This record gives sequence, structure tokens and C-alpha cells, in this order.
Amino acid sequence: MDDKLSKELEQATAIYQMVVEFFVKYSFQILGAIIILLIGLLVARKVGNLVLNLCQRKSIDITLSRFIASAARIVVVIMVAVIALGKIGISITPFIAAIGALGLGAGLALQGLLSNYSAGLTIIITRPFVIGDTISVQEVTGQVEEVHLANTVLTDEDGVRITIPNRHIVGEIIHNSFANTLAQISIGIAYHEDPNNAIAIIEEAMQQTGGFDPAKPPRVGIEAFADSSVNIGIRAWLPTQQYYENMYKLNRAIFTALNEKGVDIPFPQREVRMLGNSESS
Repeated sequence: MDDKLSKELEQATAIYQMVVEFFVKYSFQILGAIIILLIGLLVARKVGNLVLNLCQRKSIDITLSRFIASAARIVVVIMVAVIALGKIGISITPFIAAIGALGLGAGLALQGLLSNYSAGLTIIITRPFVIGDTISVQEVTGQVEEVHLANTVLTDEDGVRITIPNRHIVGEIIHNSFANTLAQISIGIAYHEDPNNAIAIIEEAMQQTGGFDPAKPPRVGIEAFADSSVNIGIRAWLPTQQYYENMYKLNRAIFTALNEKGVDIPFPQREVRMLGNSESS
């Protein structure tokens, strides 16, 4: 029993001496590596902010600016990590080989995620849209709020956030109407009414109501000749985030103006004839 206890004490003493020798020998290297790493992280943050501010001063798109800043920050962190590992005598060659093997396995397992990242990089570089644009893709419409490497976030007038994986955007048909959405309104007037007079009333009502993009004046004209009415078509570009609010205001203003001016808005009519069977005598 005493022999077993003495062996355990000898083993514990050996481990203690080994730990002490390690810290005595490598304590300054470890401390230096930690200091280098902390300073490097601080420098990486400063470099990222500097690059971001520089890109903004050059009027580069905010999404591309953030990507460049993040890439610069990552490069600095990797350089600092290599220096810190070398400070404590650790070779990075085995790590590079291991990272390569892991990268191959992860690439096969995460094909969907990696395709999102590659698609996000394509969006950032080619910039088919930027933050603030209104896009329609995959039967979804909204204003671009955020563009990430993995996904793009849209919002609508109701504040609903729509997250689309980037692989479902690249390669698809994208409708970009920038900050506005096209409103197409149709209202019918009776055939005995003067279309030119109705168009002038509608244009005046829309000018008084406002709400549309001043750079794109609304268009008003005869849209179709229906069975019971002459349909007047209105096309107006409205801000996406107030689309329905402004469209409802325009509809109400147009309807009220036509009624006040005595323009007849007919309802659908059908003529039905009853044919009786005549009996021959």
C-alpha cells in the first residue's frame, strides 16, 4: 500500500515539475502570443473601420463596402494568428493540411450553404440591386433591407421581413423598380361621358393628393373599351414602404372627384330577352 502511494506521489511530483518547467520555459512566449493576438484583433477592427470609411467616402455601395471591410479584417486576423502561433513555436503547416481536409469534407456536406455564399458573393460583386431597391424574385416582392453572403432580407409595407437564400436569387429573373412600386388603377366611365374631361379630372385629383414619385409623373389614358364602360387606366409609381396607403388615397380622391364633377360611373349591365315558343295551329 505504501509502495502504491509513493508511486502516485512520484507521478504527481513529476507532472507538477513538468508543468512548472513548461511555464518557466514558455511563459514569456505564451504571454507574448496573447499580447500579439489582442493587439492584432484591435488592429483588425481599426483596419476594417478604416476601409469601410474609405469606401463610403468613395461612394461605393454600402453592401460592397461592408464586404471589403470584412475581408480586410479577416486577412489581418489570419496574419496575426500565424504570427502568434509562430511565437510559441507551433508550425502552421499541419494546420493547413488539416484545414484542407476538413474543407473538402465540409464542402461536400454543406453544398447548399456554400452555394448561398457563392451566390451572395456574386450579388455583392455584380450588384443587380442595392439596399433600398424594390425587387421581385421567386414570386416575392419587397424592399431590400440587408444583403448578406448567405441571404438577402426584404421588408414590405407591413414590416414583414422576408429572408431569401441567395442561391434562389442568382440565375433568376429579377424585377428591380428601385425605391418604388408601380400601381395600376382602372376606373370605368359611361360611354356618353367625355373621356378627355374625365382624364383631366383624374389628373387634377392626383396632383392634389400626391404620394407618387415626382420624378415619374403618373400616366392617365383610355385603357380599354369594356361592355358597359370606357375604362380609364392610371399608372403611378408609389414609394414601396407606403404603397397601399398612397394607392388607397388615390383611389378615394379619384372616385370623389369624378362624383363631384357629375361623371357617370356605370355598373355592369346585361340585357336579357325571354323568347317564347309559338305554337302553330
